[in-house]
Amino acid sequence: MKAEPPNAALPAAGDTGVSARPAVVTHATPAATAATLTGMLGLAAACWVIAVRQMNGMDMGTATPLGSFGTFIAVWAAMMAAMMLPGAAPAVLRRAQAGGMRAVPLFAGAYLAVWALAGVAVYAAYRPHGALAAGAVVIAAAIYEVTPLKRHFRRRCREAPGSGFKFGLCCAGSSAGLMAMLVALGVMSITWMALITVLVFAQKVLPAKTAIDLPLAVAIAGLGILIVSAPSLVPGLSPPM
Repeated sequence: MKAEPPNAALPAAGDTGVSARPAVVTHATPAATAATLTGMLGLAAACWVIAVRQMNGMDMGTATPLGSFGTFIAVWAAMMAAMMLPGAAPAVLRRAQAGGMRAVPLFAGAYLAVWALAGVAVYAAYRPHGALAAGAVVIAAAIYEVTPLKRHFRRRCREAPGSGFKFGLCCAGSSAGLMAMLVALGVMSITWMALITVLVFAQKVLPAKTAIDLPLAVAIAGLGILIVSAPSLVPGLSPPM
């Protein structure tokens, strides 16, 4: 009888006789990634149309009333989706690549939920006000733009934490000064909404550079000083007579 080689019939330590199978990780395909991006931008565009229609005739500058809670939240939700989804697209795509397409709705929904909660806070704190208060808020926003806290949140927002809720909190912290400007200058102003959208988008997708961020902060501070000293020179700040 032929002898067996040593240990030929003995399983290796820890071997159960069943070959190990690699964990299955679902990644988004290029087609799915393109569909996700198209869907997000399409939703943002649709929300722009909805927001513009809802805000029509509501802008009274710093004296804008918010109306009922339900009406305001409906408008605010459309505004936030329109303003924030384009800048969030890179983070959503990274989430799709890491966790598959099934992770996208929950991630995006949690992200927008943070901005909806911000709307609740705005409704609770907001009161129609004058140019002096608006100018003070704008100057404070300019100062916030150059603080370490702003830089921390902006960096965290670009890193895209794992959950949509954490991502939303970081991005809300990064954009807090700019959003305060929107609320102070005309919460239902399409003009200010468009301007703030451009700034928020740029800060989400572009790296922080002092050569850009510092002049922006100075320009915002200059706007605040102009509002305090000569509010009549700022279009749309006061309701039409």
